[in-house]
Amino acid sequence: MKLGGQGGGNTRTGLNFENERDLLTAIAHAPGYTVEGSIIYYDGREVARSYRKHALYIMLAERGIDYRDHLSKKLLPDDAIYVIVNNTMFIIEMKFQNIAGSVDE
Repeated sequence: MKLGGQGGGNTRTGLNFENERDLLTAIAHAPGYTVEGSIIYYDGREVARSYRKHALYIMLAERGIDYRDHLSKKLLPDDAIYVIVNNTMFIIEMKFQNIAGSVDE
């Protein structure tokens, strides 16, 4: 929502925040980590993969998973990180909020 405005659909503040933050860049700066495309390496060994927006659903379909069996609607996450070693998917949404309250996702 714009400060003093109505509705969140027209705000640019949150989009600017999201565009200025890149999870893969942050990971690449962590000691021992490198990133090539969407593949995350630790000490030269592949440990995770990143799937943004629609790429998440392409990956699920390739594995024979129909998201509609698990989700009520198609979500387009800012990022989804699949950690290979523990078979865990982390869905990441970046939000900006300059007042107290909750985010609706």
